[in-house]
Amino acid sequence: MLPDAVGDAALLDSATRAHTRIVLLFSLAGRIDPGHGTRTRPDSLVDGYDFGRFAPHLLTSEAVLPVPVLSEHPAPAALALPGGDAHPALAAVRILLVTTPRGDATLLLDCEFTDRTEPAALAAWLAATCFDRERITLHDRPLLTVLGERLALPEPLAFGQNVHQLVFPGGPLLDGLLTAARGGDPQRLAGPLGEIIYRGRLRAATAPPPNLHHHGVTLSAHGRGVSVQAGWAPHVENGLMLVALGLVSALAALQRTRLAAFAMMRANEQAPVDSPTEVRALISRLSAGVNELQLDLAFGVEAYVDSLLVPEMLMEGFQTSLGDALGIRACLDNSARMVERLTSVINARSAALDAALAERDERRDRTVSALVAAATLIALPPTLLLAFFGVNGTDVDEGRSILDLEAYGPAYALAWLPFVALAAVGYALLRRAGRRSGALLTPPDEARLPVPGPRPPSGS
Repeated sequence: MLPDAVGDAALLDSATRAHTRIVLLFSLAGRIDPGHGTRTRPDSLVDGYDFGRFAPHLLTSEAVLPVPVLSEHPAPAALALPGGDAHPALAAVRILLVTTPRGDATLLLDCEFTDRTEPAALAAWLAATCFDRERITLHDRPLLTVLGERLALPEPLAFGQNVHQLVFPGGPLLDGLLTAARGGDPQRLAGPLGEIIYRGRLRAATAPPPNLHHHGVTLSAHGRGVSVQAGWAPHVENGLMLVALGLVSALAALQRTRLAAFAMMRANEQAPVDSPTEVRALISRLSAGVNELQLDLAFGVEAYVDSLLVPEMLMEGFQTSLGDALGIRACLDNSARMVERLTSVINARSAALDAALAERDERRDRTVSALVAAATLIALPPTLLLAFFGVNGTDVDEGRSILDLEAYGPAYALAWLPFVALAAVGYALLRRAGRRSGALLTPPDEARLPVPGPRPPSGS
């Protein structure tokens, strides 16, 4: 986009704000069914927030958006942070719990402040809500405990690893940031921005924070965990919040997928595989797990890391920039390769099982054939002898026993010797075939290679 076009878009989407607004996004551990609490489900994100000109895009993709399962508007005094009165006073609070179609839950706290908000005070508030988020209380009780009871979940809620905080400055803070940006003084701008984006963890910011964009009447800057978006209209603020919400949810799904892949790898290595039945059960479990991982990567990650939901350059720019700061695309590529290799391992184990079963069937067929041949070999000579002794002829003397070898030795020899000779010849042929198979399995080139002897000393 040309600079003039950028400026025109910024003018159309810009606005002033009287009070500072901060939206906190916390990923939650575990999963929540999107259909949980259907009877009391709050309005959708598109209905609950003003998205302005972005709303038609979101209505088209509403089936992919996170689904609100709980919405609360408590009194500002009911929400307490570590430090109590040391933090800026809140004017309004909205608590929203959303979950993606794959069940990845994110907690959203939408806060607006009443009084003058200095960068140092905001930095302390951001640090407290990030690093001590387990100590946030609602009505003097842990926040997640209250929300879990409201939802009647079978397991308690717990915070995940990912946090992103969007700061929309208002009042004197907004005027000061935009004045410093228009004045072209990077040191004056880097101080308050760096303090907010790094949550006061850096003593001084000597350069502007990363991912900084200035359009004259608006300002966008963010690090990995904090975004500062100044001068934007409410519908743009809500659009940026939705983009950050999708990326936080996608990053949580990626981390869960990575852990699940490692767990499946350990299961593949440690599972007992003493029988084909156990191997078949292991392959079934691993295959089902890989299918879930692929669904998570496709519908829990890939669906939120491109610009298809909101195909607008303003949203796409923030999504690309924040995604690069989070490293989400590289993590997605690595996780996809891990799942592919896990699939290859499962396929190899399945092929080994098929080969083992085929070998077992072949051994069983050989055993049955050998038993039939042996039974035939054993049964034919007695049958011939019984037929001989049953003949009413002159060669059979009724007064002699059939076990009299002196009289009937030639008959026994004629009945047994051909079969004994056939068995001996067959055994010799099988031994010869076995020696040839062993020779085929030995690499022929290894026998021809000379054995390396000691090398002569060098340097002459």
